[in-house]
This record gives sequence, structure tokens and C-alpha cells, in this order.
Amino acid sequence: MRGSDLARAALAAAREVAQSKPARGRRTVPRGTAGGSRRRRRWSGAGADDRDPQPLGRLASRIAADRGWAGHLSGGRVFDRWATLVGADVAEHAKPVALKDGELTVQADSTAWATQLRLLQRDLLVKIAAGVGRDVVRRLKVLGPSAPSWRYGPRHIAGRGPRDTYG
Repeated sequence: MRGSDLARAALAAAREVAQSKPARGRRTVPRGTAGGSRRRRRWSGAGADDRDPQPLGRLASRIAADRGWAGHLSGGRVFDRWATLVGADVAEHAKPVALKDGELTVQADSTAWATQLRLLQRDLLVKIAAGVGRDVVRRLKVLGPSAPSWRYGPRHIAGRGPRDTYG
């Protein structure tokens, strides 16, 4: 037998074996999956399907949940919606600087506003938790205005700085 005759004989033998086996019930494949069917479907039909177009927001939230980015995104919402979370007055005089391990660092314009923010700390934490969710911000660290630095250049000698040359 040649190659093509051998292939025909193998195909005929396989067909005989398949016909001799009892027919099993049809396996149902859920919609939208390519489970066991090698046949390609051309349209999804009337029902909802995974292949149907999805809103971009839903896809982005699904990707964020799958990759574990939800915590970072909720932390970013604190910076994005700062004025609506804490109010216009507070947002005018204080800005969030960093969020690390549940501790939000806020820098105030003046020492008076830093003191005021320390007094309002519990109320601010409640407002932030209501806006972005619990356990995103657990502590609030309030900083006053930053003082000018006398450290110029890449090299620095320890000491009192320029004040030690005035006398």
C-alpha cells in the first residue's frame, strides 16, 4: 500500500470504531466560550456574550482587580478628589503630599493651618473614608510649611551652616 491508500484505510478503521461506540449525550458548552467546539461561531446571538463590546470603564476596573491595582487606584482617588473630600477651605490651604501604608501626609500653608488640621484630623479621616473607602487612609500626618534649605551643592560639611561665620 502506498501513502494515500494507507491514510484511507486508517480513516475507514477510525470511522468503524467511532460508529461501534454507543453515542453519548451532547455536551453543552456555555455561551461565549470555545470549550470543546472546534467550529467557529459567526455571531453571538440575542443573549449577552463575553465577546460583545464592553464599556472601557468596566474593562479597566476588571483589569485593575485582576492585577491587584485596586489599592493603588483608591489611593490615587484621594489626590484626585482632595477638594471634594475635605472641602474647599481646607483644600485651599493644605495639599496631600504622599500616601504610604495607610498614612496620608498633608502639607499646610502655615503653622496655623497645620494646627487646625491636627484638630480636625478625625473629621477629615471620616470624610476621606466616606469618599474613597475604609482602610485607604488610616492615619493623617500634618506638616507645616517647609523652611528654606541652606544646603547648596552636592557636597556639604556638617555644622551650623552660614550662621557660624557671622562673628
